[in-house]
Amino acid sequence: MPNAVTALALCFGLTGIRFAIAGEWEKAVASIAVAGVLDGLDGRVARLLKAESRFGAELDSLSDVIAFGVSPAIILYLWTLQYIPKYGWVVALAHAVCCALRLARFNSQIDTKWQPHKSAGFLTGVPAPAGAGMALLPVIAWLALGDADLPQIQDVFARTYVVAPWTLLVAFLMISDLATYGWSSFRLRREFRLPALVLITLIGGAMATAPWATLAILVIFYAAAIPFGIRSYARVKRRRAAEQTAI
Repeated sequence: MPNAVTALALCFGLTGIRFAIAGEWEKAVASIAVAGVLDGLDGRVARLLKAESRFGAELDSLSDVIAFGVSPAIILYLWTLQYIPKYGWVVALAHAVCCALRLARFNSQIDTKWQPHKSAGFLTGVPAPAGAGMALLPVIAWLALGDADLPQIQDVFARTYVVAPWTLLVAFLMISDLATYGWSSFRLRREFRLPALVLITLIGGAMATAPWATLAILVIFYAAAIPFGIRSYARVKRRRAAEQTAI
């Protein structure tokens, strides 16, 4: 079952390319979003069913490279990067290659017993699904502004001088050693759990009524949280160093 979910995520990622070729940008981005949701489920299904395996881990990484590396790169290229003479494809390649390098690094560290970031609940660099969402942020914002009937502002996000630097920045963040928030780094106090459930419900409702604006806000919120993740891990690192000194 977990491997089936992973394979389904791969299929949605590839389907995003199909929609991009047809110029159906909403469906292309939606396919990557569904792949991201499925990618978040497969590991939890594996742990729930006690069906974790090395095969599943390798399949998950291969799926991630295609769904969150290759597919967003092609979508961005067909959307606007193709209009940069000579170097548009290089920018698209940067995203795909950095995603592959990130996942190769992840696979090489699977058997490593001590991983400082992971032990504190943080991730190293931006994970592949989040990287795909961040890279596609200009497309998502473009779609959101189109729904809001703001064509002048909408066109800004489709400009190559906006998309290309942003794509390169996201590619760098994926292979960086920066500490970013992971699910296990969030530990809600009991009094905040009910408000958190209400917030999740409201986000779900917003996704149903204004999907692109909501998705854009979520991606922007994640990107804005990266500096806070770096600062939080720095505090953890200082605390560990103080404990070691005390010992």
